Amino acid sequence: MKHFEVNANLRTDLGKKATKKVRKDENIPCVIYGGEENVHFYTSQSAVRKLIYTPDVMFADIIIDGKKHVSIVKDIQFHPVSDKILHIDFYEVKTDKPIKIGIPMKVTGSSPGVKAGGKLKQNVRKINVKGLMDDIPEYFNVDISNLRIGQSIRIKDLSSDILEFTDPKNSVVMMVASARGVAVAEEGSEDESEESAE
Repeated sequence: MKHFEVNANLRTDLGKKATKKVRKDENIPCVIYGGEENVHFYTSQSAVRKLIYTPDVMFADIIIDGKKHVSIVKDIQFHPVSDKILHIDFYEVKTDKPIKIGIPMKVTGSSPGVKAGGKLKQNVRKINVKGLMDDIPEYFNVDISNLRIGQSIRIKDLSSDILEFTDPKNSVVMMVASARGVAVAEEGSEDESEESAE
């Protein structure tokens, strides 16, 4: 998975007045959990824009006083009116400890159900997985080559040698829904092709 570097500054004063000044200066108060101790810091709005406002999932390499903290975004607080970022929680990642994270899906293959007029419906944008940092991919491939009208792919249908899927096994990832008359047409075309073959 990609890494995104964020330059930041350590916070020593954590009071309300100091926090208000951080935001007034167009910076974001943040904290990193998961390490030996919590690390409070601030960074600019512009420094995290490409990390936050993207469909991609990336590790955040937060640089504070020359030290790098490899982390993932755990929670973001937005202003209810302006939608401006008010606070970000990060979780520090270790190379030898598994982490849980949601990664985007990438559809591969060509569905016979879609070819027959069905509509592919993707129920979730991301799949939640557990694995070591170096094993986490940028996205997870979901093959729809065998997906016919009325059929679905569930979490239990996915497989990986290095990742554990943490969503409920029966959760539907995607399916091909039928339009009116499409299922009948698909079955009819199969019957006709069988007759032609005979």
